[in-house]
Amino acid sequence: MKKFFVVASLAMAMFFANAQTFNNPILAGFYPDPSICRVGNDYYVTTSTFAYFPGLPIFHSTDLVNWKQIGNAMDREEQLDQTNAGVSRGLFAPTIRYHKGTFYILCTLIDKKGNFIITAKDPKGPWSNPIWLPEVRGIDPSIDFVDDKAYVVYNNDAPDNKPLYNGHRTIRMYEFDIDAMKVVGEEILLVNGGTDLSKKPIWIEAPHIFKKDDWYYLICAEGGTGYNHTEVVFRSKSVKGPYVSYEKNPILTQKHLDKKRPNPITTTGHADFVETPDGKWWAVFLACRPYDDDFYTTGRETFLLPVEWKDGWPHILEGDATVPYTLPVPLPALTKKVNNPFGGNVTFRDDFKTDKFDFRYLFLRNPEKDVYSLTAKKGFLQLALRPQTATERKSPSFLGYRQNNLKGYAATCMNFTPASEKEKAGMLIFQSENFYYFLCKSVENGSPVVQLIKSPARGKTDMEVLASQKLNSSKELFLKIEARADTYAFFYAEKKNDWKLLKEGVDGSFLTTKVAGGFVGSLFALYGTSNGAPTSSVALYDWFEYKGNDDAFKK
Repeated sequence: MKKFFVVASLAMAMFFANAQTFNNPILAGFYPDPSICRVGNDYYVTTSTFAYFPGLPIFHSTDLVNWKQIGNAMDREEQLDQTNAGVSRGLFAPTIRYHKGTFYILCTLIDKKGNFIITAKDPKGPWSNPIWLPEVRGIDPSIDFVDDKAYVVYNNDAPDNKPLYNGHRTIRMYEFDIDAMKVVGEEILLVNGGTDLSKKPIWIEAPHIFKKDDWYYLICAEGGTGYNHTEVVFRSKSVKGPYVSYEKNPILTQKHLDKKRPNPITTTGHADFVETPDGKWWAVFLACRPYDDDFYTTGRETFLLPVEWKDGWPHILEGDATVPYTLPVPLPALTKKVNNPFGGNVTFRDDFKTDKFDFRYLFLRNPEKDVYSLTAKKGFLQLALRPQTATERKSPSFLGYRQNNLKGYAATCMNFTPASEKEKAGMLIFQSENFYYFLCKSVENGSPVVQLIKSPARGKTDMEVLASQKLNSSKELFLKIEARADTYAFFYAEKKNDWKLLKEGVDGSFLTTKVAGGFVGSLFALYGTSNGAPTSSVALYDWFEYKGNDDAFKK
């Protein structure tokens, strides 16, 4: 008998050693507020994009772990107006669903017209122009199909708009006519305050409704989208309620764990569920990877965990269980090899050989015409400088790529001749309007220089030059920004691979949510400005490269 257990243990160890695994997060970097749906054996995910354009990336997978971006749901100016939007405003918390041949996305365009719905027959697009839903007030709308009816569920104000405390919100619902594309009937109050009103729960939001085994389940985020973020669940025998809170809520949180644990994953919540063809359940949700305490530069990311059902309730994590960085693949029979370009230590290179931008790039607000060209010079991105700066709520010359890892680098090769000291072009590491660093080429006293500039403080216009180094007359300049978790280092080269350090130990906390605020992560961005002066100057970028190097993903 003892021999049997030894053999069995060895066999189990070998099984797990050889089992296919995947890395969390499945979408690394600024991919918050995920929503997921399944169509047959295909899975689709979308996330928030706030003030960036295009909006609402669409990802596809057949196994839940290998993901490919197949488009952006809002990629036309007629669909999306980001004029004057702050970086953390714009598009909030989309929900994606499929029903009888049509894909639906509900989302909030904050500070504009509010909540809207778009549709598509093919998730790659084109997606329709928004249909606005003025009756659906608040944020985080979800469209859920239950018993062959559609319902819009969303976060809204306290009853009678009389909050009992700061953060007192409600979850409400309308029935929705998908033929007329409008709400019908009366608004229904589903949840007041949260799991227990007597304990003053805050910011109940991100609701989704689904049916399982004759129960209707309502999952929501609670606690605010910071460190105390949680996922909670309610259920009812009727889709219209009343909904009863699970006595063991929350079903997902990390707020009670030791902040000093190695490689922590925090801020878990804003989940959405999906059932696989074999009857298993999984959850996508947002979380963060701080390098220390609550400091992170990568923003809120998309993670994946299994959902277990016990006594009629869903369970994601219990007790002191931590979100794992690595776990077995959900569908091993379908997954020949785990090679997710959006997870782990991400690598990306663009030599600008095509006439279309990679789906992963983001513009800051709606891009201006004639600023960006992939055809003006073959094999180069031509970026026309504009008077606008990244500090203004306008449309600067800005092409961004998400910082996917706490450690890693972004680099580029640029050809640029500044006409004056106001003209500067290069690369940003950017969190928001007043929180970025700019590694650039410019002119000082008639001579070309490479500079490191810190963004102006709120309410100010003057930028701080942190470092400057005279260059030779060569037009070609290589630039590299290296992320080192809590700091950044900035390099330049006038010859390929001949890197010289301009400055290191630059404060990384300046680009964290804890310091800068907001809901976004940092982006590396190819960027140029003439700082208010008229200009016809352009910068040419030969290539852009990104490589992650997080310790948690090293084998």
